[in-house]
Amino acid sequence: MPTDIIPNPIVLQRADPCVLRHDGQYYFTGSYPLYDRIVLRRAERLEDLQAAPEVTIWTKHHEGPQSNLIWAPEIHRVNGAWYLYYAAAGIGHPHADVPGTAETFCHRVFVLECTDEDPMTGEWVERGQVDTGWESFALDATSFVKDGVQYLVWAQQDYEIRGNSNLYIARMENPWTLATPAVMLTKPELDWEIERFWVNEGPSVLQKNGRLYLSYSASGTGPEYAMGVLIADADADLLDPASWVKSPEPVFTSAPENGIYGPGHNSFTESPEGETVLVFHARTYTKIEGDPLYEPNRQACAQVLPFDAEGNPVWGTPQPMTRPVPTALDVLPPEGMPQVTPA
Repeated sequence: MPTDIIPNPIVLQRADPCVLRHDGQYYFTGSYPLYDRIVLRRAERLEDLQAAPEVTIWTKHHEGPQSNLIWAPEIHRVNGAWYLYYAAAGIGHPHADVPGTAETFCHRVFVLECTDEDPMTGEWVERGQVDTGWESFALDATSFVKDGVQYLVWAQQDYEIRGNSNLYIARMENPWTLATPAVMLTKPELDWEIERFWVNEGPSVLQKNGRLYLSYSASGTGPEYAMGVLIADADADLLDPASWVKSPEPVFTSAPENGIYGPGHNSFTESPEGETVLVFHARTYTKIEGDPLYEPNRQACAQVLPFDAEGNPVWGTPQPMTRPVPTALDVLPPEGMPQVTPA
């Protein structure tokens, strides 16, 4: 793989992409367009993920709080085991009765664990819901380990704060249990964060050059969707909101000149040469026919994230697609997925 150009998309029709590199292999997961399962792919090269076999490692329940809209799985490696954090909702269960929460968007954060060596063939065990300290819309959990301590960062709604979700951090007792109360790091408040929807979501953490970069996405899911960043020194108290500096402007936005719209919900991985790679989803058009929730053409993309002489990331702009992608009238939905009917 050239160190400057990665063929995109790396995987078709997979929003909320997460890529983990482990033992020379790339593991990929993301939101399956039917929202009914969690899948994994594995390949030695990022450009081979599209052709890699897709393995279903978990499917939604028939009823209850994990029976609907399975969103944004992330795969992590912690203390020699595999963990998948994901958001799930239900229909007709107690979560749907929370004031101000739509029945279909009553998500909570859940965890799967696999202690086998191979996560593609190993047994995945449900570790249940992460108790974040209160019951409300919660999703997009990510995790990182610093100095042997595991942290969780996630998006959740506070009914006292305007908007759909803020970002919180906590130290973990184990990969499915928080050890400290949730601390809010950011809420939607800046002009670029409140276009169409007041949202901070999709966090991911990069540790590099003595700093921690906590990226996130904000606003609606159309062309206005963009990424921001919080930065903390590596030796700072990560549970102190004052340790984090929030960029006043988005760092990664739509690039109409390149035909890329709404980049966001990113993760970080690295190239075989050790370069940081930014993974994100994006669309190649702005007009969406039918229900945007079931419009599958958010493509998983990746590009090298360079750093300047002072060690700061140069976020740049989303680069053009170099592989064929479906159009708005050719959505290529998986079997069983609701069809998008052109107007």
